[in-house]
Amino acid sequence: MTMKKQLSIIVLFLFYGSIFGQEVGLQLYSLRNQFKNHVPATLKTISDWGITKIEGGGTYGMSKEDFNKLLSENNLDVVSVGASFDDLENDPEKAVQNARDFGAKYVMCAWIPHDDNKFDLEEIKHATEVFNRGGKLLKENGLTLAYHPHGYEFRPYEDGTLFDYMAKNATDFTFELDVYWAQHGGADPLALMKKYPSKITLLHLKDMEKGIEGNNTGHEDVETNVVLGTGQIDIAGVVAEAKKLGIEYMFIEDESSRVLEQVPESLSYLEKLKQP
Repeated sequence: MTMKKQLSIIVLFLFYGSIFGQEVGLQLYSLRNQFKNHVPATLKTISDWGITKIEGGGTYGMSKEDFNKLLSENNLDVVSVGASFDDLENDPEKAVQNARDFGAKYVMCAWIPHDDNKFDLEEIKHATEVFNRGGKLLKENGLTLAYHPHGYEFRPYEDGTLFDYMAKNATDFTFELDVYWAQHGGADPLALMKKYPSKITLLHLKDMEKGIEGNNTGHEDVETNVVLGTGQIDIAGVVAEAKKLGIEYMFIEDESSRVLEQVPESLSYLEKLKQP
């Protein structure tokens, strides 16, 4: 993509600010390799893309004071922070404090520890208990806990999946649906949104290269992340359904080595979706 084209995309996105009245943000893990080299420049890149909402939780070796200062200088607002399963189980107050330090209102957990590829009802029941307990504390502090499934939760259980068990028993937490990992795990992201309209509060927008067959491991080559709208996932349908459900934040997550080139193109695709 030429510099001129990138600038035109950024100007459009800055002008409209969001898609369908919703905020399109970025999961900072997308730029994990860039952060290793230069934190200030990486945050400026995000700002230059016209993005103002981010999901993170770390400071990349900086003090929180210095990192938050950089965020402010780049007009970046942390609305969601990550928390480990261990912290939610054993020290949920730590997750509360971290969210407060960044001014976030969502706390997300992206992984349930399990041995190798063994993941069954025992693990899902335990995780549901941990999330309900931790989520209750977060809720009491004005925060929302969202669990981010990675695919292994969609293994069969009774007349549905392990995810169905978790969703039906989630009393004090919600879900951040990563559409890539849901489909990779054998689910239909759009169908999940329609089945559990009140349980999904955040989205990860990520597209999967055509021809890739998923599995239930929660692992895949990061280079299968492609520009939104060019892969096998119905991103347009997901975004339209998110509007109906009133989902406030949708975070682009691009784990590929082409992230710097692909994010502006993904933003361009999302901009086109709002055109009649």
